Amino acid sequence: QVQLQESGPGLVKPSQTLSLTCTVSGDSISNYYYWSWIRQPPGKGLEWIGSITDDGSAYYNPSLKSRTSISWNTAKGQFTLQLRSVTPEDAAVYYCARDNSLTTTPERSRGSWGQGTQVTVSS
Repeated sequence: QVQLQESGPGLVKPSQTLSLTCTVSGDSISNYYYWSWIRQPPGKGLEWIGSITDDGSAYYNPSLKSRTSISWNTAKGQFTLQLRSVTPEDAAVYYCARDNSLTTTPERSRGSWGQGTQVTVSS
């Protein structure tokens, strides 16, 4: 089984860049995967942020694309989210996940998820 664990600062200041890392561990099978970031603001639904494939192709939610970067550190089994120019509206629980196909509606995901990490935006 695969395990995913989010890590990063729980607090970020407005206008700064949020950087989160997803660490992947467990069994590895030679499949083609899509590795995703999803978030859930308080009182709201799940929102897909973006995904990156095993070979480095990235896909982003159009509403966030201008502020978002996802990248691999393959040697460490980690992929990282950078979300620039954050505002209080970016406060949410952030999740990383793995799916066999590109899943832009998180409710339909049949893959593996991390437990999530809370991010607060405040000065």
